[in-house]
Amino acid sequence: MLKQIRLLLACAALAAGMFPVALAAYETSARAAILVDITTDTVLLEKNADVPLPPASMSKLMTLNMLFEALQDGRVSLDTRFRVSTRARNMGGSSMFLNENDRPTVEELIRGIIVLSGNDACVVVAEGLAGSEEAFARLMNERARDLGMTNSTFANSSGWPDPNQRMSMRDLAILTRRLIEEFPEYYGYFSEKEFAFDGRTPDNRFNRNPLLHLGIGADGLKTGHTSEAGYGLVGSAVQGGRRIVLVITGLQSERERAEEAERMINWAFRQFARRTVLRGGTEVARARVWLGDQTEIGLVPAEDVTLLLPALDRDRLNAEVIYRTPIKAPVRKGQEIAEMVISRRDLPEVRVPLVADRDVARGGFLPRLRTALDLLWTRYVQEAQGSG
Repeated sequence: MLKQIRLLLACAALAAGMFPVALAAYETSARAAILVDITTDTVLLEKNADVPLPPASMSKLMTLNMLFEALQDGRVSLDTRFRVSTRARNMGGSSMFLNENDRPTVEELIRGIIVLSGNDACVVVAEGLAGSEEAFARLMNERARDLGMTNSTFANSSGWPDPNQRMSMRDLAILTRRLIEEFPEYYGYFSEKEFAFDGRTPDNRFNRNPLLHLGIGADGLKTGHTSEAGYGLVGSAVQGGRRIVLVITGLQSERERAEEAERMINWAFRQFARRTVLRGGTEVARARVWLGDQTEIGLVPAEDVTLLLPALDRDRLNAEVIYRTPIKAPVRKGQEIAEMVISRRDLPEVRVPLVADRDVARGGFLPRLRTALDLLWTRYVQEAQGSG
């Protein structure tokens, strides 16, 4: 059977003494949004986060993921040159202004996609890696499923309007986290503020990400806009050892996009703080052990438990320890026995594994006799209560 022990984790036991005032819900003007503290894996805000929507140029992040994977696998290098097809040259919208005589390097194409949002550069990458953009889109769809991006479909490499080009805000956040954590050697390109390929874009060489110029720790990633999608942005920023990722879409103007993104980042860093609420090895509950040379064990977290909490919240945290009983000997020190579920106001619950704080060997005759007597007494009491 499952054993449940309810706890109230007091401030004195949880460090710093600053815990959950009810936090006013953040109201975003975006059509859809998600805001994640990836340092603590905490979703701070979500609105229509799982709805597949037109991603516009934000879907170029998937094209970059495919290119970064090819670099990581050694299929191409930063110096590899790709040919430019007439189809690529004829792409409308944002451009590197490539033509059929060019042989841009992979590094130039990366910068052209990130800084200039070049649709032509995306087609060059797609054709260079898969032979055609159609084949590349099929590979994008397969890879998206592998990465757990369940609300994304791709028809092209650039985000050009198409009814089959859709991504959810959560999927974009999943993809963004991957780009940051799996490709640190290439992530720095996202913070570049300008790039003029071969001097062809003197007046259009600046990165459109408005967050890069604000001094708030922003270091990427990508804007997007079409008439169907509205104005969107995938951004990330670091402050005080925390990294947050935000995805928004459906804003009405560049200015609204910039202001809303900055406001969300400031809210994330000002309204929440990391706290170590429990030290590793601290006993939070005790559990009975059957047929052992000891009758009880302590349940402890193996490591420090650090959570993201509302910065001004002074309430206590609620916790519940859950485990399956009876716990039969032998038990090893460090063996996972239970789970502690911690509830935070206005934030998702957190599940922390609890382990045994000591070894408990299988008992001899006397412990077995004691266990048998305990069982008989428990049954007697239950039957007596039932008949009363």
